[in-house]
Amino acid sequence: MTALLEKSPPTPVTLHNTKKAVSGSLGKLSVRLAETDHEIRELQALRHDVFFDEMSAIPNPDQILSRLDKDEYDSICDHLLVLEDEDHIAGTYRLLRQDIAAKASGFYSAQEFDIAPLLQRHKSRSFLELGRSCVRPEFRTKRTIELLWHGTWSYFLHHNCDVMFGCASFSGTDPDAIAQGLSFLYHNARAPEDWQVNARPELAIDMNRLPADVLDTRAALQSLPPLIKGYLRVGAKVGEHAVIDEQFGTIDVLIILPIENIRPRYLNYYGADAGRHKSAGDMSAQR
Repeated sequence: MTALLEKSPPTPVTLHNTKKAVSGSLGKLSVRLAETDHEIRELQALRHDVFFDEMSAIPNPDQILSRLDKDEYDSICDHLLVLEDEDHIAGTYRLLRQDIAAKASGFYSAQEFDIAPLLQRHKSRSFLELGRSCVRPEFRTKRTIELLWHGTWSYFLHHNCDVMFGCASFSGTDPDAIAQGLSFLYHNARAPEDWQVNARPELAIDMNRLPADVLDTRAALQSLPPLIKGYLRVGAKVGEHAVIDEQFGTIDVLIILPIENIRPRYLNYYGADAGRHKSAGDMSAQR
């Protein structure tokens, strides 16, 4: 989610992606990258419906008039789509590769988190930022989530990436209301030192709100948003701090997932070549 910080717009760049970067299907649902300006507007409309109408985000004047959730990063990102019957958008995910971010104004997450030291420590690695996860209410099912993961993994392999990362959110802006969840992440899911990331100092919120010995693990797990629980199951860790996003009415944490940390059960399930849900006729290796 966006932090309300002044930031120069990214420099427009030309992307050179192909349809083969992502291809998959499961029943009536399929997954691929957005290919047209019309599809971009449709996914921005879906994001607006979910973030501003369903949730508690506060729209700016442009968002009120356009009824689109859009920002300057949309023009430099790839957009993953899960579609019903090839034309109805069920869900979307925004993907930003490090080579593209480097040509523009950097990663979106840098508005909230000091990721520069992380990138420097791992400058031989290729990072992929994930964001703006959004699914239409009637499609919040296992099949839709499977295809979003399949599409992300396919894209990750196609572009020879090494690390996934990005912001994930709790609803609400009171850290004490989610003390169990934040404290659970602090005590059980923080990234090791070599992968640790701090929030920007002026935005940092302490996640260590309850001592480990008084944590109610069951309550903490129940308080974690499904997306964060999904990341943890795959093998992801979190950064050192949380950040309050006043516009979107959320508390954000940074998710970090190097490829070597992905749990074998998920690699086995989706396939080392992302072949599980790959569409017929596109069975070539992707890495």
